[in-house]
Amino acid sequence: MNIKKVIPILEWLPNYNKSLFKGDLIAGITVGIILIPQGIAYALIAGLPPIYGLYCALVPQVMYAIFGSSRQVAIGPVAMDSLIVATGVSTLALAGSESYISIAILLALLVGTIQFIMGIFSLGFIVNFLSKPVITGFTSAVALIIGLNQFRNLLGVDFVQSDQVHIILEDIWLQVSTFNLHTTIIGLISVAVIIFFRKINKKIPNALIVVVFGILITKFFGDSMNNVAIVKDIPSGLPSFSIPTFDVEQIRELLPIALTLVMVGYLETISIGKSLEAKQEEYRVRPNQELIALGLSNIVGSLFKAYPTTSSFSRSAINQESGAKTGMAALISVVMVIITLLFLTPFFYFLPKTVLAAIIIVAVFGLINFKEATFLWKANNLDFWLMIATFLSTLFFGIEYGIIVGVGLSLIILIFRTSRPYFTELGKVPNSNFYRNKNRFKEVIIEDDILVFRFDAQLFYANSSYFRDNLDAMALKKGDHLKLIVIDAESINRIDSTGVEMLKERIKYYQKKV
Repeated sequence: MNIKKVIPILEWLPNYNKSLFKGDLIAGITVGIILIPQGIAYALIAGLPPIYGLYCALVPQVMYAIFGSSRQVAIGPVAMDSLIVATGVSTLALAGSESYISIAILLALLVGTIQFIMGIFSLGFIVNFLSKPVITGFTSAVALIIGLNQFRNLLGVDFVQSDQVHIILEDIWLQVSTFNLHTTIIGLISVAVIIFFRKINKKIPNALIVVVFGILITKFFGDSMNNVAIVKDIPSGLPSFSIPTFDVEQIRELLPIALTLVMVGYLETISIGKSLEAKQEEYRVRPNQELIALGLSNIVGSLFKAYPTTSSFSRSAINQESGAKTGMAALISVVMVIITLLFLTPFFYFLPKTVLAAIIIVAVFGLINFKEATFLWKANNLDFWLMIATFLSTLFFGIEYGIIVGVGLSLIILIFRTSRPYFTELGKVPNSNFYRNKNRFKEVIIEDDILVFRFDAQLFYANSSYFRDNLDAMALKKGDHLKLIVIDAESINRIDSTGVEMLKERIKYYQKKV
């Protein structure tokens, strides 16, 4: 066994030099500056105290830097996983309570264990059953749900939190008139500032700018503002080691949400990793190694009070754009989070929650993929409606049901397509021994007494009746003139027992007609 394949950090660390460090240092600091306010914000989405968002940025990043096959993917708390955590755990405990926190940490251990086992047994292919349209529909719906849920903090109104869009919209409609003026003004200015700086240059730490702006406003002018909710005390210090407590019943209840997190987290990481891989030649992303790395990140992270983590689209892109070459950039981000936890948490006391809501809303609304929807409409109607079905089911029935509908429809379409493959009659090319598709080559010769039938797929139980029915239909068109049937089996790369029996039965049937 090649130890470097098992522990990818050994591929780049022995040859590490100053030229690599310069890019990693800038990228690590840039991502760290973005990660700290995002971590605090995403913990609020998950229904956890802000400090837990920073805990997620420690050990999981270290584990991924050691075991991850991508050198630029940024691991940590993300909005989508945070909302899925909130959705699953809120049914079992009161948000923010000790029980809620312990269940969220246990969920990270469960997610990590499933990911690690899948990686060890090379089961990464399972997630391939989530097609691109399903992912587009699911992520767009979740982004919309996250954004709408944050209007409670943006406007200073205690709207209901839900993963069903009609429930949120109904409550917003009934209570929106009670918005807090000062909270809303600070939140909307923060949104405008973030969008402004993003349009100028995505490398500008817009999240940090609005965080500083919000803290200064509430610290020096807070007395003249009415009821602007602030983060208040964030404990200092690093997380202590502890093993999550659990029972079998809890694991059974958490399993559906854990499987959702496994699939979504892995897909995010692979899609981000593959897009970054295409921009360089130094390494290749290995899907099963990514599962192992994510699994260890969540398992070991849960021992240090982290809730489920995965890769971030925005931070990974910024990491690569800022010059990151290796996992050292992630370790530099970890150092920045450690410094914040040890010395800087008191500075976040006056941070308005509306500023965090602004950061989240701008970040997640960027995940609503209109371009992909337009492309699918033009390219493939079936894929477009698959995306719409996943999008609507996630919006109106919730995250778990959305992913179930998406996977279910993907499998149905897969079965439909494999059970009804392309078939055609071949004709002879004039003055040659070649036979070609009569629908594509109009000049081919079709003889009345010969049928050359081509079937473009494996022949198995799901499509053997389809094969038989279409062969019979073509033979019937030839009528009494038909003397010979030739099966072009070049594209039939596999045949099961049902297919064999069907062929035997058809041979006997046509022999009787001679």
